[in-house]
Amino acid sequence: MKAAVALCFGLMLSASASARDVAIDRLEPASWWVGMKHSRIELIVHGDAIGPLKPRLSRPGVSVVDVQRVDNPNYLFVSLEIADSASPGTFDIQFLDGDRVAARHPFRLDAREPGSAARKGFDTSDAIYLITPDRFANGDPGNDTLATMREPADRASPNGRHGGDIAGIAKSIDYIAGMGFTQLWPTPLLENDQPKFSYHGYAITDLYRVDPRFGSNEDYRALSRSARAKGVGLIMDVVLNHIGSNHWWMRDLPTPDWINHGGKFAPTNHRRTTVQDPHAAPQDRADFVEGWFSPGMPDLNQRNPHLATYLIQNSLWWIEYAGLSGIREDTFGYADAQFLSAWGKAVLDEYPDFSMVGEEWSANPATVAHWQRSKLNPDGHVPYMPSMMDFPVHTALRDALNEPEGADTGWIRLYEALANDYLYPDADRLVVFAENHDTTRLLANVKGDVALFKIAMAYLATVRGTPQFFYGSEILMEGPREREDGKIRADMPGGWVGDAKNAFTGAGLSAAERDAQDYLQRLLRWRRNTPVVQHGKLQHFAPADGVYVYFRYDGNDTVMVALNRNATSKPLALERFGRFVKAGSKGRDVISGKTVALGTMLELAGNAATIISIE
Repeated sequence: MKAAVALCFGLMLSASASARDVAIDRLEPASWWVGMKHSRIELIVHGDAIGPLKPRLSRPGVSVVDVQRVDNPNYLFVSLEIADSASPGTFDIQFLDGDRVAARHPFRLDAREPGSAARKGFDTSDAIYLITPDRFANGDPGNDTLATMREPADRASPNGRHGGDIAGIAKSIDYIAGMGFTQLWPTPLLENDQPKFSYHGYAITDLYRVDPRFGSNEDYRALSRSARAKGVGLIMDVVLNHIGSNHWWMRDLPTPDWINHGGKFAPTNHRRTTVQDPHAAPQDRADFVEGWFSPGMPDLNQRNPHLATYLIQNSLWWIEYAGLSGIREDTFGYADAQFLSAWGKAVLDEYPDFSMVGEEWSANPATVAHWQRSKLNPDGHVPYMPSMMDFPVHTALRDALNEPEGADTGWIRLYEALANDYLYPDADRLVVFAENHDTTRLLANVKGDVALFKIAMAYLATVRGTPQFFYGSEILMEGPREREDGKIRADMPGGWVGDAKNAFTGAGLSAAERDAQDYLQRLLRWRRNTPVVQHGKLQHFAPADGVYVYFRYDGNDTVMVALNRNATSKPLALERFGRFVKAGSKGRDVISGKTVALGTMLELAGNAATIISIE
């Protein structure tokens, strides 16, 4: 009798357990759009023992077309098909245990903004301004430290959070546009709920949420709209290779292979050439792609089809949601090559005129060119990335400015770097830069020589490609001469109440700082209104006697650029440039605005760039 009662009680407990409601703590993405080419989406659903449940919905034009279960019973992968006839609005997705609704979660369909698919990305007519948001401007001190986030603000520490945020960026848009920048690239703004070093943004813990210490998702979207109204596009820094160690996945991995090396730290060897090297040992290639950057940055396995789909959808979601004009993709070559092609193709299928630029930190142009769209690679890899960061020119420029002139040193570095443009399917689409958030600042690289700094700014503004500049350098922020990231990414003067200097208003700036700021502003405003520098052809002449000369030209206009490394003025014989400079012609000095007579000789100022618009 006792055994029968115990058995009955056990069955009752089992029935009660199986009949319990299930709490859904994640359903991503939680919204999509009607009219997307990418009309079939896969939702990742997470909840305690949700795996056995059956999803159901009742919404005209929306249907569940596939359900995938994995070994972890806390996950479901639910595919929806969204017809063009579907109506925007919110509805519930139900999860059934037999005939009983054990859980439900809202899902929202939105209408696309008119012309969304045809959006134009950044191109050679643009100038990109790179900022580190935590160090740029603090518009809302109330979100500096939050009880819900692991790392509090500590402005005294170079590696701590300083409080810069979206509100601060929004207040600075007039300054950014007024300087002549037309694209804004903030380092990642998504949640980084890490115990330390969370300010930089590259250890993301929630791929669908802006870090609340920066603001909200809606704040980010509002920033994009307000910037666009001022003629400034928004570029998102996307990280496909890794996440932060406190990402919610790490508490309950969907599959054992979701993270490379089973979720345990194994460092990358950083040997980026192994991807293309026909002689590379397979293990070296695997160690590069599958290794982690650090214990705090678990490496994602994009060969997992559910994860690959998740990352592709996440990029599409942010482009559509925030009205982006571009993506800068971090640590590009470290991710799985086939996935990178699928990701790039999916983005461009949805947005054919969109712009993306990949980071492949290599001074070898063959390594960088491997990833650019339309490159015919011997290994058969088909790339889709329209643009790449031009690290070969970046390296050559910094070397050229620091070396004495010689047969193989100085300006010849830049001359021969551009000579490698034949390796690229479209060298004009590359993004050129002298510094970024991962390098020493240019002024530190040239040991405080402002004249060399100005030459570099002139070069970036006139060479082929899309130029990118680093916040604060326009007012001669220098930083350490050896790489110390927290100090390189120093606070923008004027971004915090009480700052002695203010880059945004000019208050407290020295004469040299104001002059440098004015110089770059003049360059960029001129560039913005000079199509030949944006889209024209480039022809350069081998450097001689410390002078490097090149021309930008098209069927109507010609611009001459002469970079003089000599400490004193230098007479330049013009006969060599007869194709572009006719005897007796005139030009206008772009910086001073003065008319220049172009006879047989042109006097170049010492240690300076001379830019002449030829009439």
